[in-house]
Amino acid sequence: MKKLFLVALLFGFSPMFAQDDNVDLTPDNSWLKVGLTAGLPVGDASDVSDFTVGADIRGQYLFNPNVAIGFASGYTHYFANDDFEDFGVIPAAAFFRYYFTPDGLFFGADVGYGFLANIDNNDGGLYLNPQVGYHNRDWNFYAYYQNTFAENDLNLSNVGVGVTYNIRFN
Repeated sequence: MKKLFLVALLFGFSPMFAQDDNVDLTPDNSWLKVGLTAGLPVGDASDVSDFTVGADIRGQYLFNPNVAIGFASGYTHYFANDDFEDFGVIPAAAFFRYYFTPDGLFFGADVGYGFLANIDNNDGGLYLNPQVGYHNRDWNFYAYYQNTFAENDLNLSNVGVGVTYNIRFN
């Protein structure tokens, strides 16, 4: 059921990513975001891990001053407790952001697939990552909740904070 939901959701986003010959990418409407995250595992993940760190990369296109879409990936590393091995999540996701003002509050969400690293008998599953934060022309500071609804009723979740730097396309 989760895979069916994921496929339906991705096809629902596909019109947003359709080719348009009139799109002009400029430093004012498109950029690459690179950053770091740190978090605390919650739910199933908190039984085997105490801390997470991650790296994010995002490509963003700003439709207007308030609405942006793009792709998101990276890696979240879960540091395991004594009797377990470290593991991670590699997302492949689309994202949406709403900016209330040119500098200030934003909210957004990543939706896609989370590939699991170093977990036996489980490839991954539906990946969700809602965020709320502050942004300006160069930086984004945010709080997030990240969850991968993996196979075999395994949910890998963490809450944390992140920061990204905007690299403008020329």
